[in-house]
Amino acid sequence: MATFLRTVESFVQGARTMPQRYYVGDEVFTLEQDRIFARSWLCVGRSAELAEPGAYKLQAIGADNVIILREKGGSLRAFHNVCRHRGTRLCEAARGTLRETIQCPYHAWTYALDGRLIGAPHMQEVAGFDKKEYSLVGVALEEWEGFIFINMASSPEPFDEVYAPLLGRFTRFNLAGLAVGRSIEYTVRSNWKLVLQNYNECLHCPTIHPQLSRVLPYTSGANDLTAGPFLGGFMEIAPPHASATMSGRSCGLPIGALPQEDQRRAYYYSLFPSMMLSIHPDYVVYYMVWPQSPSETKIISEWMFHPETMAQPDFDPSDAVEFWDVTNTQDWHICELSHAGIASRAYVPGPYSPRESVPAAWDREYLARMSDGMAPRA
Repeated sequence: MATFLRTVESFVQGARTMPQRYYVGDEVFTLEQDRIFARSWLCVGRSAELAEPGAYKLQAIGADNVIILREKGGSLRAFHNVCRHRGTRLCEAARGTLRETIQCPYHAWTYALDGRLIGAPHMQEVAGFDKKEYSLVGVALEEWEGFIFINMASSPEPFDEVYAPLLGRFTRFNLAGLAVGRSIEYTVRSNWKLVLQNYNECLHCPTIHPQLSRVLPYTSGANDLTAGPFLGGFMEIAPPHASATMSGRSCGLPIGALPQEDQRRAYYYSLFPSMMLSIHPDYVVYYMVWPQSPSETKIISEWMFHPETMAQPDFDPSDAVEFWDVTNTQDWHICELSHAGIASRAYVPGPYSPRESVPAAWDREYLARMSDGMAPRA
């Protein structure tokens, strides 16, 4: 492990792709779960999907499993899905509605939706037993722009400090007020980092994405976040197209009160470590990237629209959904080919071009986190 960390420190400033072991090694994958996914703020969906008291969903993060729920008072809470008695998983279904309590299926220890232990059969016979000492183990939770974020660390960095570069940046896009119109889950036979690196550059677009390149020329626009955990910028929507859709037409009302320039732009940002956010004048699509193994990644994509667009009788999100489903499928395929090539004994790190400065910056952020578990902030 010491040799591995010294390699990280020596490589962090290099503008070359990363060595093979970062993509295929079990040791690296295990370390990522501790250094990155157990310590970072992770997007786990939209707060609107848990609108009613008692609504819950489960989220797997490595070997951990988290219950995210809306308690009776209306607040969102998150807890480890682990009974304090003998460690049994409390909830099995991926999502559902809890009436008043969470009860362990093994020995019926029972918890209120705020995590308090309120029932423990026969424990009154145990000297000194105090229910107050056996509440569910909480997980830090924050809401931002309608998204839910959790952090598995016992003392996480404050969300407002980590996300300071983004606070207020997207107000004009009304992200918190948008509603999900379609969701798709993908399984990609590739290391998760290749998905993020691919998202952070469009040098590949003319080769891989003919439909996309007609709408969003890869030489258009500029990046406004070029270092640190948040990376990206905008691309210009080429006339006569009005949006990134199969037809080229807008698929709904503007998502917010947009200035003229934003009516002709699409914005693309990666939020380290595992969220990708794509903002268009008439819809937003975001991605949650969940590593399953060194060679498999689950990606959940959700398309969001203005509620008034979704309320229209003829609302049909397929124009936007199909555009990105086609583009995503092209991306996932090239990521799979990249992973297969990197796994070969012939692979050695190659040089990044100036058009790949953002994925190179993503690598630096990743390597900094892997080196000491904490990232320098831009």
